[in-house]
Amino acid sequence: MRYLPHTQEDIQKMLAVAGAGSLDDLFKTIPDAVKVKDGLNLPEPMSEWELNDYMEKLASENIACKGYTCLIGAGSYDHYIPAIIPYLVSRSEFATAYTPYQPEVSQGTLQGIYEFQTMVTDLLGMDIATASHYDCGTALAECALIALRKNKKADKIAVSDLVHPSHREIIDTYLKPSGYEMVLIPHTKDGLTDMTALEAMDGIAGVAVQSPNFFGHIEDLAAVKKVADAKKILFITSFTEALAWGILKNPGSFGADLVAGEGQSLGIAKTFGGPGLGLLAGTSKLMRDLPGRLVGRAKDSNGDDGYVLTLSTREQHIRRERASSNICSNNGLNAMTAAMYLSTIGKIGIREIAQLNHDKAMYLKSALAGAGFEPVFDPPFFNEFVMKAPRDFNRKRIDLINRQCVFAGLDLAPYYPELTDHYLFCATEKVSKQQMDQLAKEVA
Repeated sequence: MRYLPHTQEDIQKMLAVAGAGSLDDLFKTIPDAVKVKDGLNLPEPMSEWELNDYMEKLASENIACKGYTCLIGAGSYDHYIPAIIPYLVSRSEFATAYTPYQPEVSQGTLQGIYEFQTMVTDLLGMDIATASHYDCGTALAECALIALRKNKKADKIAVSDLVHPSHREIIDTYLKPSGYEMVLIPHTKDGLTDMTALEAMDGIAGVAVQSPNFFGHIEDLAAVKKVADAKKILFITSFTEALAWGILKNPGSFGADLVAGEGQSLGIAKTFGGPGLGLLAGTSKLMRDLPGRLVGRAKDSNGDDGYVLTLSTREQHIRRERASSNICSNNGLNAMTAAMYLSTIGKIGIREIAQLNHDKAMYLKSALAGAGFEPVFDPPFFNEFVMKAPRDFNRKRIDLINRQCVFAGLDLAPYYPELTDHYLFCATEKVSKQQMDQLAKEVA
């Protein structure tokens, strides 16, 4: 049943305001070559049970990570999620919560976001965190725009080519319409960002480096900070694996101005690549430059704690055309999930899980080296690493998916053409020693 609330009279009034004679006039800007002229080629209508059967058949063609051994990370990680997390986050109070514009009816949501912000700042060592973004890529692009707005003499942002390739594409998409440019910092033969190349760059408003980087290596953030300070530009760092900060020194300890990250590892399922959780934190000096929302704690007239949207820099609020961003929403439910996860495992838990990830990745690298893979880089890594595969491994890799239900590494050639036959592997706490030994045996 179609529901069209507008009468013909309503439509004519709206067309008159828009300066159009008919509804077709609204679509004149679309080229004729791409318009559908012969109608849509749709199948005949189905009954409810026929449609359910059809959708089940389509869904069964997807390969879900459940039941498969996943040795791929690259921004989306297969971690164990405690049973309490999906139970709590599926409660109607959280699942149906609306954006907390009215504090008097949104105290639970506001407090949850406040706790999330507090834990993110603690994890990253920063002064302040926003109420979440879509994913790491959009959060990182917002950081680039902040740097360019702060330094009006520059029109370029320097980004390491070891920042996640998809995130670099997002930054480029954000900057081009604004007349800004992203310049890439090449990597060295050791798989780290080339500091010499960064030092030689002029006219940049900031530098963005991912650590652990796309190859899994831990970057020298202190060296990046030194160059950024010398050039008087903003130091931006990003990450895709939030659990790494369980054992690594956090970005704040290196003096980062802005930190963008992916929070999917914090209790959020892979779900065919999304949704993710964009983390964005900064120093107190940049508080009013951060996009999105910040939740604060205050006292009400009775002296009790209350939570409110302290700063809302998005365009629908009072800033409007002066908004620092046009980001229109946040991943509130995923932020709540991350807060629940961090509360559940605690500081000791995140350290233990991070150590387990690193140890398993070390074991997997050693097992693959013994099976004929060649280590490529030497710098320290967290739970991802690059290996050069034996000849014809890609054929074996497809066979492993079909026969053993194993996703064995990510082919790096589409992202770095010079790395043909190189694969990015990842091991999390969910991968058993037996599974890693079996992979090494299959390859050997």
